[in-house]
Parts: sequence; structure tokens; C-alpha cells
Amino acid sequence: MGRKDREELPDIQQLIQIMKDNDLAEVEIQRGDKKISLKRSAPANPAGAIPIMMPHQAGSVHPAAPAVPSSGQPAGAAPVQETGLEQIKSPLVGTFYSAPSPDSEPFVEVGAKVEHQSVVCIVEAMKVMNEIKAEISGTIVQILVKNGQAVEYGQPLFKVKPE
Repeated sequence: MGRKDREELPDIQQLIQIMKDNDLAEVEIQRGDKKISLKRSAPANPAGAIPIMMPHQAGSVHPAAPAVPSSGQPAGAAPVQETGLEQIKSPLVGTFYSAPSPDSEPFVEVGAKVEHQSVVCIVEAMKVMNEIKAEISGTIVQILVKNGQAVEYGQPLFKVKPE
């Protein structure tokens, strides 16, 4: 192993850590005539790797799961009726932001009406601000995450009463 190869080793280790942190199965980088391809066994969530590379990916909407004690509600809060509600879920791993900038109003609040193309939040992933759209018409009933909170792929962000 030459001196230059040893100098590049920390960069490779950094790439491996990024792959682990983001559940990526494969990374390929080419600089000039040099090419590096890293593969690892299937990640815990292979679908999570795809949206990270796609800015402005819309959020997924899925039927609500049955109520469970760890619903993300603050202690002592009245439970939100689950019947007929749908969830807007995070399409990627990242950081949840309720507004376009720190001094702006939130995209939506409880009681807000949303349409399919309504932007409900931003999820930042790898320095890319991804606008998440409702993909459903209805009323926001509950916001399940806090501004600046880390979110996982498929994590419910909002509960919506469809129209």
C-alpha cells in the first residue's frame, strides 16, 4: 500500500460510516481515472436509500395503524381518535423542519386544511432540503414530531382526517 493509498483510507472509512448511518447498500464514486465502489449486505431498510438522493420527494400517505401506547403524544394529552385517520410518513431519514426558515410560519398547524400538493414540512437529508407534500386532501389532526427532530424512513409525521 503506497503513501497516497494510506492517505485516502480515512476517506473510505468515512464513506463506510455514511453508508451505515443512512442504510445504504452501495456507493460508487469516480474521480478522474480512479473509481471506488463499496457494497455491503442489504440494509435494514433498502427503500430508505432511494429517496435520499431525490430532492423534493413527496411524503407517503398510509392508513393509520391501530393506537398504541407509544403514539408519540405528550404525557397526559387526550388521545386522538384513530378511526378514519391517515398518516403522512417521512419518505427518508433526516431532520424534520416545520417551516421553510427559522423565522417563518410553519407550513401547517393542527386544524389546517391540506391538498395533495400542499407542502407540509421539510426533511433535510445530506444538506438537501426536501419538501414533503401531503399527497392527501384533508385536515391536519395531529403533528407527531417536533421541529428539528431527527426522523426515520416511514416514521409518521402527521395524522390527517381525509376529506
